Amino acid sequence: MTEGNITTVNPFTEAQLTTYPLEGVDAALAKVDACHEAFLDWRLVSLKDRAEKIRAIGRELRNSKEEYARLMTAEMGKRLEDARGEVDLCAAICDWTADHGPDHLADETREVMGSRKGIVTYQPTGVIYGIQPWNFPLYQAARYTIANLMAGNGVLLKHAANVTGSGIMLRDIIERAGLPKNLFTVLLIDHDTSEKVIEHKLVRGVTLTGSSAAGRIVAAQAGKALKKTVMELGSNDAYLVLSDADLDLAVKTCVTGRLYNNGQTCVNAKRFVVVDAVYDQFIKAYTKAMQVITLGDPEDEATGLGPMARKDLRDDLHKQVQDSIDKGAKLLCGGQIPDREGYFYPATVLENVQPGQPAYDEELFGPVASVIRAKDDDDAMRIANDSEFGLGGGIFSKDEDRAVELASKYFDTGMVFINGFDVAKPSMPFGGVKNSGYGREHGGFGMMEFVNIKAVTLK
Repeated sequence: MTEGNITTVNPFTEAQLTTYPLEGVDAALAKVDACHEAFLDWRLVSLKDRAEKIRAIGRELRNSKEEYARLMTAEMGKRLEDARGEVDLCAAICDWTADHGPDHLADETREVMGSRKGIVTYQPTGVIYGIQPWNFPLYQAARYTIANLMAGNGVLLKHAANVTGSGIMLRDIIERAGLPKNLFTVLLIDHDTSEKVIEHKLVRGVTLTGSSAAGRIVAAQAGKALKKTVMELGSNDAYLVLSDADLDLAVKTCVTGRLYNNGQTCVNAKRFVVVDAVYDQFIKAYTKAMQVITLGDPEDEATGLGPMARKDLRDDLHKQVQDSIDKGAKLLCGGQIPDREGYFYPATVLENVQPGQPAYDEELFGPVASVIRAKDDDDAMRIANDSEFGLGGGIFSKDEDRAVELASKYFDTGMVFINGFDVAKPSMPFGGVKNSGYGREHGGFGMMEFVNIKAVTLK
């Protein structure tokens, strides 16, 4: 971002893509007003009719799949195959929301002591402001947008600057699907103007996906203005490889889980906590699998790992790796910035990862795996929970019943994947605990975050 402008850059070629003018405070606040005006009509649209418009967004996404996927790959470097999958996921979110939204948001009738009956109704509250990151240029925006449009709210988006085009394309798709102009509005603004948007009296809620540091700042700004927030923040998800794990499955899955989206996902598998009984077998096979991952053009199907989204992000990751090595971690593969065009970082494996190292304590937002030895299964769970974060995690064990019990009762995190890796599913809640944030999206829960749960009692 330069003074007065946003310029997007292709992280594979390092070439400039497009320049967009930044909007000033007055222009941004006028957009808030326009979004509110669109909301005043949209809130009165029936649940059934809202659902059909949401379904139409899904159709438009599918119709634009290749164009959208190539734009995301150009703006942030994700593999084209992953970008196509991202469009499919967002279309599926539209389908699920259209199928289930009317039931989730339907009025409820309840018995009321001393009265004839009570009605619980879920009413939209107004304009919801979303601040979203670059790693899933479509999904991060769609995740809260689709839920809130179904709930009857208006939606504002401040997208990460480097994926500005992806945010604008979503706006165009939503309008092509037949939703009112300005109901979903993209703001091209800086952080100072963003604070003015949060303060605006017509903004009724704020949702952010980003780092814990960003979450603290935005939550404080919103709290000062008494605005409800949902925070989906960073994590350093632990994947436990227990003594009875299928090691071939664990190795294969943990490679995918670490490198998916070029390693730049909040719910990537990041720490691999392996019990002593199978540690040597796992580390040997895992390192070998990571060593053969190929760097290359994200549009080439043969590429195993594309570039990171920005040079500064790549350089910060390298500093975390070097700091961890300086503090005792052992480098098994990768760990060097390649001498080539593009913001590449190789698939990297660190072992002897201990508290006090960035590889143990912090989120490494890139293709770097932290492998940690545990004495036994109980020690593995202790290490997994020894984190300020708690978004996702995984367990590899052939005893599914025991794995479910561990996941349900002992794993201090918002999501747990057993014998597999996943990112998000429309039907399941998404969100975390501790410094990974609060609130939930997907599975119907996101539709309920910014509604007025109103009680109407008939005497």
